[in-house]
Amino acid sequence: MRLSDWKPRAALLAPALLSLCGAVSVAQAAVSAEATPVQTWVTLTDKSKLLAPEEGVFLQQRAELPLNIEVDASKRYQEMIGFGANITDASAWLIQHRMSPAQREALMQELFGPAPGLGFSFTRLTIGASDFSLRHYSLDDVPQGQTDEALAKFSIDPMRAEVLPTLQRALAINPKLKVMASPWSAPAWMKNNDSLVQGALRPDAYGAFARYLGKFADAMQAEGFPLYALTLQNEPHFEPKDYPGMRVDSAARAKLIGEHLGPLLARRAQPVRILDWDHNWDEPAAPLHVLADKVANPFVAGVAWHCYSGDPSAQSQVRDAHPDKETYFTECAGGEGNAVWRETLPWNVRNLIIGATRHWAKGVLMWNLALDENYGPHLGGCGDCRGVVIINSKTGEVTRNLDYYALAHASRFVRPGARRIDSSSGLDGLESVAFQNPDDNSIALVVVNSAAAERRFTVTSGAQRFEHSMPAASVATFVWTGSP
Repeated sequence: MRLSDWKPRAALLAPALLSLCGAVSVAQAAVSAEATPVQTWVTLTDKSKLLAPEEGVFLQQRAELPLNIEVDASKRYQEMIGFGANITDASAWLIQHRMSPAQREALMQELFGPAPGLGFSFTRLTIGASDFSLRHYSLDDVPQGQTDEALAKFSIDPMRAEVLPTLQRALAINPKLKVMASPWSAPAWMKNNDSLVQGALRPDAYGAFARYLGKFADAMQAEGFPLYALTLQNEPHFEPKDYPGMRVDSAARAKLIGEHLGPLLARRAQPVRILDWDHNWDEPAAPLHVLADKVANPFVAGVAWHCYSGDPSAQSQVRDAHPDKETYFTECAGGEGNAVWRETLPWNVRNLIIGATRHWAKGVLMWNLALDENYGPHLGGCGDCRGVVIINSKTGEVTRNLDYYALAHASRFVRPGARRIDSSSGLDGLESVAFQNPDDNSIALVVVNSAAAERRFTVTSGAQRFEHSMPAASVATFVWTGSP
């Protein structure tokens, strides 16, 4: 058609076009007046979308689909302190020594700052060395064969160069950051093999070890880093062969807590929670043994869990028996052997973000905050563990791992003080957890589709719903305005 032929026809069509545009505008106005926008972020395991925003999702009057997630903010559960990762010696060393000041600040803001940062509000320190340290040490080392009952040589100086500056900046960015700490071993002179590696705490050293942990809490307080919680021992039923560790069975932990550490910390002006266990889901009988001890029980604030065996339901088993005790999830590390995004990203979200919190965890931690391209630095232990981020040891460049996105789908949207609220889960591969934030009553819903095919579903909140479709092995977070 020639332009000269189009012009008269356009004149005839103009009123109809104006009428149609007017109808569309009226319809859009009606939608905006009646519907609540739902902010949506999606991660696909082919990496084509990584915490990517999606538009056009609205909570409004619509029919319920056969797959329907019901969110009920009137049913409220635990209060959250948040999500994060462990600031290990390795992580802090890389941040302080393998990044430029600009790179370092950008990463710290990204991890601990508010949106668009991840808003990490929970972290864990090691009291002395772990496998992710550049050397094996405690905070009170003496020559072999000597002792230091007065703890005269105790010092947190090994933390000053890397860990404390990293923690200081994290707290400056997020003052709500909660800090817990765990020892991998008592000083060698307190143990039955006079070594940081393997062995057990001698019964005659229980008092000295309790004072060692108390001095750590006091020293951190004096430096401006008050501790939120302590565990007595990382993975107390495991004696690693090539890095610091120590066996402390349940009877020993009960005696240590009830007769030594509990009374000592109770006398402090600044309280510190004692969390028992700090080990895997497959042995709920171990913390139950400690909590059954009438002397230890009053001093135990809660139980900490790891992911390497068992499943999150163990957390509810213990909490059901002791509903006055808190629950925390404090360690899970991914290795190169389970780096397949399609399998591992849904597993992480299903078990750690959704499973751990649906089973009462107030906080969720991955293991190393950062490692380098060679899965280190480390001395013994895991040779292929991932950090939440990779810091290139030569350039300081940051790569974000699948664990980063698993955490981000919750940490960016669930703020400290949020309450877990009720949501239906386990619907043909769809699993979910929901939270309501304290400041604006916004609701954050995390959903994972662990099925092998796409799932289309509705989400019902009050009298309204929205509809969405999730590809296989994908994760989504939905946020909308809720009622007080």
